[in-house]
Amino acid sequence: MGDDHDPGSAPDGRAPWERPLSHVSRPGYRPRPEPSGPPADPTPPEREPTPRGGRGEPSDRLSVAELMQRVGREEDPEATDLTPPVQDPPRTATGWMYRAKPAAVTPDGPAQVGTAPSTRLVESKARKRRRLRLMGRTATAFVAVVVLAMTGVVWGYMRATDNGFSQVAALDLDSTDVVDPGGQYGDETYLIVGTDTRAGANGAVGAGTEADAEGARSDTVILVNIPADRSRVVAVSFPRDLDVALPSCQAWDNNTAQYTDEVYPGGYSDKLNSAYALGGPKCLVKVIQKMSGLKIGHFIGMDFSGFEAMVNEIGGVEVCTTTPLVDGELGTVIANPGRQTIDGVTALNYVRARKVDAEGNGDYGRIKRQQVFLSSLLRGALSNKVLFDPGKLNGFISAFTKETFVQNVDTKSLVTLGRSLQKVDAGAVTFLTVPTAGTNEYGNEIPRLDDIDAIFGAIIDDEPLPGEVRTPDPVATEAAQAASTAAPPPPADVLAVDPSMVTVQVSNASGVTGVAAQAAESLGASGFSIYGVGNYSGTSAATLVRFGPGQEAEAATVAAAIPGAQLLESDDLDGIVDVVLGTDFEGIVATPPSAGTELHPTIAPRSTVISGKTIEELPADLAYTNAGDTSCG
Repeated sequence: MGDDHDPGSAPDGRAPWERPLSHVSRPGYRPRPEPSGPPADPTPPEREPTPRGGRGEPSDRLSVAELMQRVGREEDPEATDLTPPVQDPPRTATGWMYRAKPAAVTPDGPAQVGTAPSTRLVESKARKRRRLRLMGRTATAFVAVVVLAMTGVVWGYMRATDNGFSQVAALDLDSTDVVDPGGQYGDETYLIVGTDTRAGANGAVGAGTEADAEGARSDTVILVNIPADRSRVVAVSFPRDLDVALPSCQAWDNNTAQYTDEVYPGGYSDKLNSAYALGGPKCLVKVIQKMSGLKIGHFIGMDFSGFEAMVNEIGGVEVCTTTPLVDGELGTVIANPGRQTIDGVTALNYVRARKVDAEGNGDYGRIKRQQVFLSSLLRGALSNKVLFDPGKLNGFISAFTKETFVQNVDTKSLVTLGRSLQKVDAGAVTFLTVPTAGTNEYGNEIPRLDDIDAIFGAIIDDEPLPGEVRTPDPVATEAAQAASTAAPPPPADVLAVDPSMVTVQVSNASGVTGVAAQAAESLGASGFSIYGVGNYSGTSAATLVRFGPGQEAEAATVAAAIPGAQLLESDDLDGIVDVVLGTDFEGIVATPPSAGTELHPTIAPRSTVISGKTIEELPADLAYTNAGDTSCG
């Protein structure tokens, strides 16, 4: 470019602060003392050209602090003795600030001497340009410093929170119980455990004392799966009294949170919460991994006091109940019906209560409340009540890290996971409950293994789940509709047997308290042997008579006594016929047919076709909760 001369710059191209001060007379000026040593070469070396945007040699470059000071001098000319006094007319090139002399004015206009005429307006604009350039460089430097500082703060914060986690050995990543490891690549699966230890601070929150119950048990067990495409979240709850086969496990000392040299041989059935009480996190992970086939990659454990602290840190959680919640052991948990926000103490009792007569289904009412509570907590977080409130978020994270014990969990992984789930709607978060079929002679919940396999098969294969709100697949939807309208297989013709040859268990899946006991009494009066009466794990629309291989005649005889009942074959009953009373049960139990009578039972469908692939049908009575459901139940 031709004429880029800056009126406020020196002829040699250097900015005013880069040139030595001239020996001019001005207030406050004091000459610098001469250095002691040999005289310097009076002829300075020729300056090398600097890169674009640079000013002078590296030694002449300014720090951020100096730039900030220079900006201050421009804003406040009285702030330093280096600012020249304001004089009119302006100084010449020999003064502190160089400005071109105005050109001579002739009758025909200013003389053209190769430079633009200098006026007060031009000089003011030049000063503004210089100030803007300086402020821009200062701002850039300031932003760089802030970013660097914030990076250090975040790094330090993550280091501090990571140090707050208590580490525990729990995972078995190379387990042969994992189904289709390649198909689970990229999935994230967390086992979340709430323990009922009475030790330490837990006694102060109403959990009881160690005299009431020593050690710790897994009061709440939830397996959370997030597929690789982050399209949904599935959380499966396991009843604490679920009957499981315990593996060989190293003994766990809850007081020291350490494993001992003692080894439990395993090989026998017991309640699920005994797995944690005996063998700690490792033993529990083994049991859940074998039952689900999922590769558990992360473990999170929490006790009563930790749960209460986290709820209080976010200001409580909103719940809704249609009736007062009164527990036979904890007393009145929620006195008034309706929608309300509960604090940590109330929330703890809300998710713990399992002796609520109004619910009439023991642990399943408690599991349902836990799922509703977690759904509300999730909706609150997604609505920015927590995630974008620095105080609440910081308090929640601090409480979480202080009150949990984990393996393969750190702040960075949680943040990364949270970011990957930002677009997941609450409707794509589904809570399921492992289905059971009443209780055995030890009071353990009998797992319906076929249905459990179907549930986790659907999770691993990313098949649709009940209540799940996702973008529909047109091909899958069309195939599912065709399958749903297809006629069930023709009923098998069997002969009735004598009722005294049939052992019956009656399970209530109707949602109406007391119907199982009434039906069992009627069936017993008809000659059937009653094994037990209990609650089913969910609500079933249809009344089902479940039976094992070779028990078709026995099951058909029972179904003939219950109008509308359908037969459903299962592998987990071991010679017992299970009557599942659904919402269609009208309370009628008829006299069974005589032995040898030809029967034509209705068979419940067991499979469907989705996108050309035959899969095991999920149980029709599967209990689930959708996180997007805001109804008051």
